[in-house]
Amino acid sequence: MIHLKTKEEIAIMAEGGKILAVVLAEVEKMVKPGITTLELDRASEVLILKYGAKSAFKGYEGFPYSLCASVNDVIVHGFPSNYKLQNGDIVGLDLGVLHKGYNTDMAVTVAVGEVSYEAKRLILVTKKALRIGIKKARAGITTGDLGNTIQRYIEDQGYGVVRDLCGHGIGKKVHEDPQIPNYGQRHKGIELKEGMVICIEPMVTIGDWHLRKAQDGYGFATRDGSLSAHFEHTIVITKDGSKILTSFEPR
Repeated sequence: MIHLKTKEEIAIMAEGGKILAVVLAEVEKMVKPGITTLELDRASEVLILKYGAKSAFKGYEGFPYSLCASVNDVIVHGFPSNYKLQNGDIVGLDLGVLHKGYNTDMAVTVAVGEVSYEAKRLILVTKKALRIGIKKARAGITTGDLGNTIQRYIEDQGYGVVRDLCGHGIGKKVHEDPQIPNYGQRHKGIELKEGMVICIEPMVTIGDWHLRKAQDGYGFATRDGSLSAHFEHTIVITKDGSKILTSFEPR
């Protein structure tokens, strides 16, 4: 069931989204060769509590951490560990905040030190796919319209679009209806309406888009071991388009 948010609910989610954006920006600055993903997780939790919020992920469906840290071929939901990030790695940082009873969700993929040209390009394309999706999102289009726009851009760049995972609605629960795929057919799916709050999160692979379970048994990795990237924002569908809630800067 899809719950359209009131102005009051959206205002609360915007407060939480700003906290999340600030925290993730600070954690992103910490990424460098030699730091462990477990250290990034601990910093995330400390910062979330510092700003008066709670982790949306810790304890969710048994996940024991505040941060999902997904390195190289791991697409999403990677467990933080004692692995020390190495020069040339890329790492996806996916973080959620619970503020006054409402969740927001955000992700970025970060280069560790000096990375290859192909890794840089993958990150740039995935980030742009998110911007394109946000620009497309508005009342009256369908989830198929949105997914089709994201898919066509990514595939035109020569990359794969993950099909087995998708974006989602969000609010009192981390995952709500509707599902927001990064692929689709025009005019198919659920119609977006004013007041919907959704997470758009392109997941892009250099090679084949098919998945396997990651070595930690929780995350998902590319089946062929190719690099993957992931970016995400929580947005609200408005009368005139959409607005990013996980940002303290104007779109």
